[in-house]
Amino acid sequence: MTLNLTDIPRVKTIGKDAFLNQYFKPQKPVVIEKAIEDWPAYKKWDLDYMKTIAGHVTIPLYDDRPVDYKDGFNEAHAKMKMSDYIDLLKREPTRYRIFLWNALKEIPELQKDFTFPDFGLRLLKDIPMLFFGGRDSYTFMHYDIDLANIFHFHFEGTKQIILFDQNQNDYLYKVPHSLITREDIDFANPDFEKWPLLAKAKGYQTTLNHGEVLYMPEGYWHYMRYITPGFSMSLRGIPRNPKNLSKAIYNLLIMRHFDNAMRRLKGQEWIDWKNQQAITRTHKRNGVAV
Repeated sequence: MTLNLTDIPRVKTIGKDAFLNQYFKPQKPVVIEKAIEDWPAYKKWDLDYMKTIAGHVTIPLYDDRPVDYKDGFNEAHAKMKMSDYIDLLKREPTRYRIFLWNALKEIPELQKDFTFPDFGLRLLKDIPMLFFGGRDSYTFMHYDIDLANIFHFHFEGTKQIILFDQNQNDYLYKVPHSLITREDIDFANPDFEKWPLLAKAKGYQTTLNHGEVLYMPEGYWHYMRYITPGFSMSLRGIPRNPKNLSKAIYNLLIMRHFDNAMRRLKGQEWIDWKNQQAITRTHKRNGVAV
């Protein structure tokens, strides 16, 4: 048995009106294959270039260890010079990833290599985020705290993507007061005996290659695995759906602070309770004995 996944539609290029009508308004994902071939980044951006231009910068790193109560919300697990990290990526598999790194703050010359595309959405120009990973490293299934519309541009190598929309929450073993599913679910090869409700979830999949752009609609769950070492940049626009915008405000102003407070107050007991509730609530919603 495998996950019920549909291939994400692909287009070579797309105009603003077609994008808005066919993908943004119905909130469906799409891969645009040739949207950035006129960017200098299309030819320049690879791991060697990043090592040359940013090798001196100390960057935060994350791995796939389970959440620990002592960790702050999205707290880095390690730090390393970019030059050393890229050497590591090219030398051997590593679980260390760069996650949500606002590189333009430290390397403003990168801005010369790309422009903000006009897909009909206003993009936030102060927070283009970079993500790096080594072979077989991956992110836990999660959605972004601001439920943004995201354009995910990939550079060097290939990357596996699995998406679910928020309508699939009842089947994904969502951890309460967080943005993740159970961290012990292997979405690349799920155990349906342990996680039976995953069989009911309907999602999307694709493999992203150099120069391709993935549009992820508001609040979409995403799992990403680096098939080969590489990196990506995300540009984002605020959610237009009032319900999603209110969720984003709640997450930013209340949820993450409440979760941090409970970690300090309850410690590992809080993390264990949330993980158990992910199972209990999912099974209860679907009439499965717990």
